[in-house]
Amino acid sequence: MGNMDRRCGIWFDKATVWRAELLALREILLHGPVDEAFKWRGPVYTAHGGNIAVLWAMKHQCGLGFFKGALLDDPAQILVAPGPNSRATRMIAFTDVATIRAQADVITKYLLKAIENEAAGLRVTFAKDDLDLPEELNAALAADPVLNDAFMALTPGRRRGYILHFAGAKQAKTRAARIEKWTPLILQGKGMHDR
Repeated sequence: MGNMDRRCGIWFDKATVWRAELLALREILLHGPVDEAFKWRGPVYTAHGGNIAVLWAMKHQCGLGFFKGALLDDPAQILVAPGPNSRATRMIAFTDVATIRAQADVITKYLLKAIENEAAGLRVTFAKDDLDLPEELNAALAADPVLNDAFMALTPGRRRGYILHFAGAKQAKTRAARIEKWTPLILQGKGMHDR
């Protein structure tokens, strides 16, 4: 059984939605060779120095996400991308404890394969990112060399997150306001979800 993080215990104790399901998933995960850590305001399961899995509580379901799930074979056909812009992460969605218990062996197999992939140093290979920078972002980067350098120094995933967020606004005024709002975090070298 892996090391458990006290802060995760508090998180589970405070869970108001999907608590029984999340605890059932935690039990399965902790029987694997992983350590539990508290990251991004929730439980994350690590091995060989890398993030392996994460638990999510959402409105209509809870989920077990695999950070490099795109590398996993999925003979049970239960892995899905958590969103339309997800490239590496895959998740399994649940709405009841019975399904979790019925799929415990499959979950364990996927977990062990994810750990094996991490130990082997496997990485998800992304196609060249073909996202165009919004006009307002191009203007902001051209006007501020420090911001340009900070933006270009971000990891590809962080840059992608910002580009998708900025470009998602329909109006130029909103795109410009979003860029202004997030500039301090970009200058700190952080992504939108970093704290």
